[in-house]
Amino acid sequence: MEKEQNENVQNENVKPEEKNQSAQSQTQTENNKDTNKEEIKKEPTPEEKILQLEDKLARTFAEMENQRRRFEKEKEDAFEYGGFSFAKEALSLIDNLERSKIILESDDKLKDTVSLKKTLEHFDIIHKDLISIFSKNGIKQIDSINKKLDPNLHQAMMEIEDNTKEPGTIVQEIQKGFTIKDRLLRPSLVGVAKKTEEKTTKNEETKENSETK
Repeated sequence: MEKEQNENVQNENVKPEEKNQSAQSQTQTENNKDTNKEEIKKEPTPEEKILQLEDKLARTFAEMENQRRRFEKEKEDAFEYGGFSFAKEALSLIDNLERSKIILESDDKLKDTVSLKKTLEHFDIIHKDLISIFSKNGIKQIDSINKKLDPNLHQAMMEIEDNTKEPGTIVQEIQKGFTIKDRLLRPSLVGVAKKTEEKTTKNEETKENSETK
């Protein structure tokens, strides 16, 4: 009896805050026990572990295969197009050769002279050799004259009135374009045909007259 009375006295002396803390700690302990039980229940079986490992292994192999393919593609591009920048720079040789030829041909003092004729013949030989060397290395000229304008190969610099050609047909080549393998090295700078304004005006007047009638 005395013990019970002492316990009751002790419980009565315990503050409400201390009672709440004790209750909270007890609840927390119970929650932790429940969580541990759930974790034990959720632990994967050996079969599930094997499946997880197989999945990780398959993903690793797939990533390795992708990396191998990327490496092969980069190696092929380096082999095929490694000289892209050099080839683009080398085109200036052809440009300068053609400009020099035009300047010599337009010189009144040199016109119809034997010296000019021989010089131009040498220029033509050098030009043909350059084109041949480029062609052997996959660098080819783009055909432009009388072709339909292709934005992937040509760059229109001007429009030229020409009723004998369909609008958009290339009638003048300002600078030759080149490709290397299946890539564009530089576009052809061209002039394209367009209908004359007079003809267009007449067509419009004829159309208006026919509509009025």
